[in-house]
Amino acid sequence: MSDGSVDIHKTHFTSEIGPELDGKMVVLAGWVESIRKLGGIKFIILRDKEGRSQITVPKSNSVFDEVDKLGKEYVILVRGKVRKIEKAPQGAEIIPEEIRVLNTSVSPLPLDPSGKVDANLDTQLDNRVLDLRRPEKTAIFIIRHEASKAIRDFLIKRGFLEINTPKIIASASEGGADLFPISYYEKEAFLSQSAQLYKEQMSSVFEKVFEIAPCYRAELSRTVRHLSEVYTVDVEVAFNNYLDVMSLLEELISHVFKQIKKNCSEELKTLNRELPIPKTPFPRYTYTEIVEKLQAEGIEMNWGEDISTQAYRKLGEMLKGLYFIVDWPTAGKPFYIMPRKDKPEICESFDLMYEWLELASGGTRIHKKDMLIERLKEQKLNPESFAFHLKTYDWGMPPHAGWGLGLDRLVMVLTGAENIRDCVLYPRDRDRLTP
Repeated sequence: MSDGSVDIHKTHFTSEIGPELDGKMVVLAGWVESIRKLGGIKFIILRDKEGRSQITVPKSNSVFDEVDKLGKEYVILVRGKVRKIEKAPQGAEIIPEEIRVLNTSVSPLPLDPSGKVDANLDTQLDNRVLDLRRPEKTAIFIIRHEASKAIRDFLIKRGFLEINTPKIIASASEGGADLFPISYYEKEAFLSQSAQLYKEQMSSVFEKVFEIAPCYRAELSRTVRHLSEVYTVDVEVAFNNYLDVMSLLEELISHVFKQIKKNCSEELKTLNRELPIPKTPFPRYTYTEIVEKLQAEGIEMNWGEDISTQAYRKLGEMLKGLYFIVDWPTAGKPFYIMPRKDKPEICESFDLMYEWLELASGGTRIHKKDMLIERLKEQKLNPESFAFHLKTYDWGMPPHAGWGLGLDRLVMVLTGAENIRDCVLYPRDRDRLTP
């Protein structure tokens, strides 16, 4: 065994080691997950980004005594021959001729990255890099990657242009007080709470746009579904209404489920997660129907009120899988949502739900300037604060519709995670700003 820099390089990942390589010299590099002794043989389980391989060191091997100097999570490089053996992972093991220590780790570790010893959430998040080496955590972020890729591929294939909107803004995107103020030279500025106004403007240029990006809300709730920094998939389409973009959304969700099922079978197995493909179209319930269902279950709620957390939990017991809630009260939706012509007290809006969890919200947007100004005033917002947005309505704003989908929450559904913090690399909430 020798220390030093890498002057030889890995030739294979662990996933590529199999009986077909019997007798071949290979070089692996990764982390020591475990070391055990059985009679006159020592076994090292080496982990890399693809999986695990067994390094078998018989007593006659020149590096036998050096194995005792290794520790968990040491970074090592192993050069050796593949030997076919049925009992080993993937039907093959490595008989080492050289083991190099590229770096060491502390002992004891703050948590067990093999996942055999559980740790509480704060310990996991305080030691996030180590935590993410646990198989079930690695699986979550591989699935997140595949979901993001599937979304991007789906939209680009359908003629959407990917955009990047500002995350430093001068005024609220949607009104409200849940903004993070920041120091911006001599001016007042905020972190963006939504791409809403910018994506609407871009629909008047490129017609079909999307963005996958963070947004920021001074969220005071300490719940398993809220964070202060979240990633959203924002979509806006010119010459569409809310029914059109609902169809687009359910097609996209179905596509994502199919791609995860196809490309992440090992990760789903690690998470013990079955992922049935949702059938389209998803069930649709009006807001009024939802209120009636909840009232029938003893939930006190009047028409026009927000749906409480307790009520959403009850919905999760009553309605399984994915479904839409449509035709919400106009007064409770953002100023840019189009009221229905036949019933102005109801608007052309929808939420996509998974049992009790809201995944997406969208609707037809107002494209007439006078109506938009009136809605701003109705919601006690100052039109002058939105002058930069309103002036674009003087230049030919087309009818348009869109939605915002919570990527972090979608990953919760795909992986079966019970806490949104498990689905974000470095979650931010009112109590956590590090690591």
